[in-house]
Amino acid sequence: MDGGAPRGARGRGGHTVTQSELVVVQRRLAADGVVSLTLRHPLGRQLPAWEPGAHVDLLLGPGLERQYSLCSDPADRSAWRIAVLREPHGRGGSAHVHAELDVGAKVRVRGPRNHFRLEPARRYLFVAGGIGITPLLPMLAAAEAAGAQWSLLYGGRSRASMAFTGELARYGDRVVLAPQDETGLLDLGPVLDGLPEDALVYCCGPGPLLDAVEERCPARSLRVERFRPREQQAHSEREFAVVLTRSGRTVTVPPDVSVLDAVRAAGVEVLYSCAEGTCGTCETGVLEGAPDHRDSVLTEEERAAGDTMMICVSRCRGTRLVLDL
Repeated sequence: MDGGAPRGARGRGGHTVTQSELVVVQRRLAADGVVSLTLRHPLGRQLPAWEPGAHVDLLLGPGLERQYSLCSDPADRSAWRIAVLREPHGRGGSAHVHAELDVGAKVRVRGPRNHFRLEPARRYLFVAGGIGITPLLPMLAAAEAAGAQWSLLYGGRSRASMAFTGELARYGDRVVLAPQDETGLLDLGPVLDGLPEDALVYCCGPGPLLDAVEERCPARSLRVERFRPREQQAHSEREFAVVLTRSGRTVTVPPDVSVLDAVRAAGVEVLYSCAEGTCGTCETGVLEGAPDHRDSVLTEEERAAGDTMMICVSRCRGTRLVLDL
């Protein structure tokens, strides 16, 4: 991966995706292995507006681009806050952040982008695992401001490893902390069984937690954000054609090539990042044809609608797709 499109790249629908060089103005240890960074514009300019659930792309170097949730106050456009868990066996992004991004360091940031929006509801259940607490923090504040009924179940390896517990203390008993070394694995039954029909469940964390919540929670009620792509079933691959309406081209996608790679090989600039179907950067409008969805971003309703797809991993159920590219 070469880091995607450059400054001012055009996203789906023709909108411009903002890219800026920001400076780290505060760095603190939020928990064992978790560093919290506050970013500002070097000239003090306001940063783009965002809503709870949004993330930004940190462009850390050639081939090193990672997504991190914003966990500050959306009303404060003077700064953004992110929190990064150091993953010893990761792909290098978190290690770079922990080693290189100290106060005064500059970093290129693209976004924000949001595929995990907080929808209006009377009741919410929030479930966080580890660093999955980050996108939920501004959601809690928004739910509180809206007067909604809500609760948070927050698990982690240990109390010391769980970030932002001090900030959560102000919510009292609506927040249940469940460190694994004290209480074992999260007990999902009491909070998910008998959940009111009008409640929405927002969950972020490691794959096994999300899988467990998905097994017990109706799809219509559940919203998740994944750090890693969900495990895919084996697929029978076939060649198909992609018509690019804005570019005026037709591209053949071989069985062993992604739509993203085929389009880029044809010389069409496309914004992308993870190439795993988790970040939503390459979301593209579908004008005709039936996508074979293989991402970890879209809801079941969005998949059924078939009017958008993640071209880094998803393919075609037939022989032809018409895309808004």
